[in-house]
Amino acid sequence: MMETIPAEFDVLDDRFATVGGDEQIERIHRGCRWAEGPVYVPAGRYLLWSDIPNDRMLRWDEQTGAVGPFRAPAGHTNGHTLDAQGRLVSCEQGNRRVTRTEHDGSITVIADRWEGRRLNSPNDVVVKSDGSIWFTDPSYGITSDYEGHRADSEIGADNVYRADPVTGEVRLVAGDFVRPNGLAFSLDEERLYVVDTRRKHLRAFDVHGDGTLSGGKVLAECTAGSFDGIRLDDTGRIWAATHEGVHCLAPDGTLIGRLRLPEKTSNLVFGGLKRNWLFVTASTSVYALMTNVRGARPAYA
Repeated sequence: MMETIPAEFDVLDDRFATVGGDEQIERIHRGCRWAEGPVYVPAGRYLLWSDIPNDRMLRWDEQTGAVGPFRAPAGHTNGHTLDAQGRLVSCEQGNRRVTRTEHDGSITVIADRWEGRRLNSPNDVVVKSDGSIWFTDPSYGITSDYEGHRADSEIGADNVYRADPVTGEVRLVAGDFVRPNGLAFSLDEERLYVVDTRRKHLRAFDVHGDGTLSGGKVLAECTAGSFDGIRLDDTGRIWAATHEGVHCLAPDGTLIGRLRLPEKTSNLVFGGLKRNWLFVTASTSVYALMTNVRGARPAYA
């Protein structure tokens, strides 16, 4: 039987006053060790996410509500997204690589090294409209065997990278992070937002046509633990996973509202055929809420 809890929206600024949705949040699954990386697949009307320590991916069917295995072992996957062709792009912490699942089910390696050295443990990933793949590479998957395989870093730093869609070149685009984590492009793709979880803040970079970044000012400090995964809605507001639920930030970084949840949240994604379902991975569970806002248009749309 599906569980529900009251939806607690805190309005902190008039820019959040029109945001709302269901009065109840549905817990669509529980029983993970650490749920992460939700991605909605519109072609099949299902949600995928990672259960990192259990080294598996799970699938929730929107039409039946059934949850079942999608892939195990899964390389201790963390974040996922879809590319312009609707193919699944995944960060495999255990295998220390970013991969793409082709339509026939085969796996293509997008990135596993930078300048000949193995990546640490790719964490989260986004695809730009030009097909380039941007991902964060902290060391969470190599610091212990809990979320991957304990190992020494060959790079010696936790960076943000861009993989070229044509040449396959992996380029370092930002290197002054402690633990880079969630990332997302602004609606016009002129900005890249990147979380530094260890420093508990969100940074904003200017994106240039040649695939480089500049700037990187701190846009917001987290007031509830740390930021983790982030997504945008179609007005440009930034939705961020935190230790008390989901925070909503205006494009200028102001905290304008909160959605409280009973567990520490890790990531989120907008989905459904109208992109107005908010799915949140939170510790052992996955939550779903139909809202009156829509997620930003993704790369595959």
